[in-house]
Amino acid sequence: MLRAFREAKGAWRSNVRISRMTASLPGTVPVSLIALLAAAVLLMGGTEPAHAQEAPKSSPTLGQAQENLDEIISGFDDKPSPEDRGEAAQPDLESGFDDSTGEAKGGATEAGDSSTKEEGPSFYSLDGFVRLDSSYNYAQDAPLPGQTDYRGLSKLRTALQLELNLDFNGNWKAFISGQFNKDFAYQLNGRESYTQEVLDTYEQESEFREVYLQGSITDDLDVKLGRQIVVWGKSDNIRVTDVLNPVDNREPGVVDIEDIRLPVTMSRFDYYFGEWDLTAIAIHEIRFNKSPVFGSDFFPSPVPLPPERVAQDGGGGTEFALALSGIFSGYDLAFYWARMFNDDAHFVSPSGDPDLMACFTPGACERQHSRITMVGAAYNIALGQWLLKAEAALFEGLEFFNRPGETFTRLDALVGFEYTPIPDSTITVEAADQLLLDFRDELANTPDSARKNLNQFAFSYRADLLRQTLQVVVFALFFGSKADEGSVRRYSATYDVMDAFSVTAGMVTYHPGNDLLDAARNNDRIILEAKYSF
Repeated sequence: MLRAFREAKGAWRSNVRISRMTASLPGTVPVSLIALLAAAVLLMGGTEPAHAQEAPKSSPTLGQAQENLDEIISGFDDKPSPEDRGEAAQPDLESGFDDSTGEAKGGATEAGDSSTKEEGPSFYSLDGFVRLDSSYNYAQDAPLPGQTDYRGLSKLRTALQLELNLDFNGNWKAFISGQFNKDFAYQLNGRESYTQEVLDTYEQESEFREVYLQGSITDDLDVKLGRQIVVWGKSDNIRVTDVLNPVDNREPGVVDIEDIRLPVTMSRFDYYFGEWDLTAIAIHEIRFNKSPVFGSDFFPSPVPLPPERVAQDGGGGTEFALALSGIFSGYDLAFYWARMFNDDAHFVSPSGDPDLMACFTPGACERQHSRITMVGAAYNIALGQWLLKAEAALFEGLEFFNRPGETFTRLDALVGFEYTPIPDSTITVEAADQLLLDFRDELANTPDSARKNLNQFAFSYRADLLRQTLQVVVFALFFGSKADEGSVRRYSATYDVMDAFSVTAGMVTYHPGNDLLDAARNNDRIILEAKYSF
């Protein structure tokens, strides 16, 4: 049911790994979860790695569970989920594979209908949702002649997403998802008032999302091939070591990070030994962040940017990554390495002369992405109702327009915590700093606009109310050492009208202080969403 899906999503947001840390959380763990873990330990003897267990041939029904407790315990022999092994949580991917009744994601099937469903595992399940998103800009000024008028309705977008889960033999699974979006605001407001770049980028989109084949080669070696999302690090709101997937930045702050990651095609191998997971990844699809385009309400320049050069997929452009992660009693630890392209492009002049005005002559300049190396680490520890987190990453090989021919190094660091004062509520606070180690004064000039130190602070409060039918979110991202260099703030509430249908209402405000936020200073908006899952 959708309520169960929201509870699961909330658990991911607080870090799935906490479920492996319950021994250090006295007084906060449900009795049912303690019983579940105790049964699993008794069954496995407490010594054999969980991923070496053989998956059960079928899941017990409720009637069987009432008749025979042993059959309930037998259902706990499943091979651990990727989240238990330290793999990034993927929304709803495994639920389709483990669902023996074929119940749709989002709870479209009522509990009373379960008796009419055919028992036994299903080879496939088809899930998805239909969603209507809308935005109303209430702070925009009247445009100058020739500019687009973004007052009033700025988005009326319908989205259809389909997700197909295939379970071949218990060890091999496949997942295919695709999405189609159509924004009717442009037709209602008059398409002729928008730039062609805006129409091409925002009016209509369709693409495959995650598409992959996943399975076990041996008890200790898993493989996952195809378009996928891999989440590194511990932070929920600020990216430090989470660098493998680009993000959609076209509407900053409107949704959470977990909803803006873009999948890329990669080959992933996981080898398990003891408490550790060694991951090797080759990224074959070269894809960068989606940024606001010329003529949009978030675009910071009155003129278009130079063309962007993108490396060819595969071959010499392949990106590589390694991760070593361990999950222990009460804490987890991870180390990362990646050889990749910088998601942020820099201007390059073929002449090597950093003349910015010349770059706005057609064909004079282009934007390129540096090949960089990242080395990082992340750490989590649970202390009662507190979850403490830390990340650090060193980036080498950064390039800038105003110092051509040179490379630079940047150190990023983050500390934060999650606090659960009462059940079904979480307070998250994170602070991060980007330090450009060999900073030069020229780097502060346009178009680099680099800072020696860039400080960020994130705060969020999330609560599930009214028997978990109402989710309230307050989120803020501040810039500057004193949180005085601009901010993005979001207030929203999502109500489950019924199991499969929810509505969201909220407001996003932008407070200027840096280049991006200066461009968005008048983009405060009211957001409304209706979503039906099936």
